[in-house]
Amino acid sequence: MRTVAVFITGDTHGDFRRFRRKIYDSIGDRDALTKDDYVIICGDFGGVWNDSPEQAKQLDWLDQRPYTVLFVTGNHENYDLLAQYPTEQWHGGTVQRIRPSVIHLTRGQMFEIAGKSFFTMGGASCHDIQDGVLDPMDPMFRIKYRRLQAKGAYFRVNHLSWWKEELPSEAEYRTARETLDRCGWKADYIITHCAPSSIQNAIAHSSYTTNALTDFLEEVSKRCRFRLWFFGHYHENFMVREKYILLYEEIVQLKL
Repeated sequence: MRTVAVFITGDTHGDFRRFRRKIYDSIGDRDALTKDDYVIICGDFGGVWNDSPEQAKQLDWLDQRPYTVLFVTGNHENYDLLAQYPTEQWHGGTVQRIRPSVIHLTRGQMFEIAGKSFFTMGGASCHDIQDGVLDPMDPMFRIKYRRLQAKGAYFRVNHLSWWKEELPSEAEYRTARETLDRCGWKADYIITHCAPSSIQNAIAHSSYTTNALTDFLEEVSKRCRFRLWFFGHYHENFMVREKYILLYEEIVQLKL
């Protein structure tokens, strides 16, 4: 019986050029892949960012790859557009199907893929908004925008470059805990965008601050039994404490 291949990579931000060759080079045979093989993106997918024809072409191109693309969300996603996609059940958890073989793995779910369990909890907090989030409906918006831009400030615009849904809701935390309770707080693999607080502190120091999500993931890291934890967000590629794997542009294949 053929073994299913599962690859994992980090943030794509709507740029999928890495998928043109890297996966094929790693296995040596394009024809060996099918739609029953998977590539998982650890957040900041960025493929649902606008309604432009160019982005539609990018998604169509991704859908035409000889494998299925899965992703969790990060802090750089258009959550207004993403919310327009209906949910459905897939491999034991709730998903949104962006294209037939481009699938969003929603938060707090447990999926069975290639005979292994994958717990997913996307989301992260933007770390480059020290100077605030502007409201485009504010009568002073244009003036504030120009002032902040002129001094090189770190800011974002609500519903244009920032969404509060970048962090999970209380309902999503409840769903995650209920899922883990049902599974006895055990998973083969954990897929997130940001890292547990202690791991983030070890790799990012003062560049990133902890928050409700990193603290929740810290709880998961202490209570859950798992083999490996994959995450993105920090734009590096290395392993932390033997079980936590930070990915950016690298693509790794699981040894199932």
